[in-house]
Amino acid sequence: MTVAAGVGYALIGLGPALSIFVSVISKKPFLVLTVLSSTLFWLVSLILLSAAWRALLPIKSTATWPYAVLILTSVVFQEGNRFVFWKLYKKLEEILDLFADRTSKRRLFLTDKLQIALAGGLGHGVAHAVFFCLSLLTPAFGRATYFVERCSHMPFSLISAIISLGFSMIHTSSMVIAFNGYAQKKKSDQIFVPVIHMIASIMVSIKMSQCRCSVSTSASDDLLCIFFRFLHLWNLMIILWTRTG
Repeated sequence: MTVAAGVGYALIGLGPALSIFVSVISKKPFLVLTVLSSTLFWLVSLILLSAAWRALLPIKSTATWPYAVLILTSVVFQEGNRFVFWKLYKKLEEILDLFADRTSKRRLFLTDKLQIALAGGLGHGVAHAVFFCLSLLTPAFGRATYFVERCSHMPFSLISAIISLGFSMIHTSSMVIAFNGYAQKKKSDQIFVPVIHMIASIMVSIKMSQCRCSVSTSASDDLLCIFFRFLHLWNLMIILWTRTG
């Protein structure tokens, strides 16, 4: 492989996030700060979660239940982290509205709130992509192609890039859906986000445990992934349509 391959894999994992940042986030400094704070918030939560996992690692048992516990705790912890982030955002929103009233400025519009939710989700997604993709791309810049035994026909760097792409988009759109669910007190949205997160994590883990590529290699798996991603985007489109229409 060459530098071009490494850059290409990096763009696969971070390309859509970079496009969102350039086209939407970069135009408002406050959104840039929201992305940075969300990224830091996600990384700190991952460090705390890793400290809790340390008691269980390394896993020497061949049973699947320890991995199920790791997946369950990680998803629950990250979704709890999303809720805490929303609480902090609400506190900040109250401060900004109070400041706007005192200075005779306008309060936050609905579009501003949606953009803040988008920026928060983008921060989570970028942190995930950087931690699980860019940190593993070092072999991609060398002369050889790096494969793993469980997926000998697809480069490891490509697998990590595609998985990072999927999870970064899930985190980005999930933040908008979750913020809407918390603000509107819609149980369906509040449940929908962690369910999709859990399904995505389980699907990746099952494929790896079956000695298959994490990226789908069968038509049925492709259709299942497309269906859940379409369901995720459809829910997001409904929220944007009903809130801004």
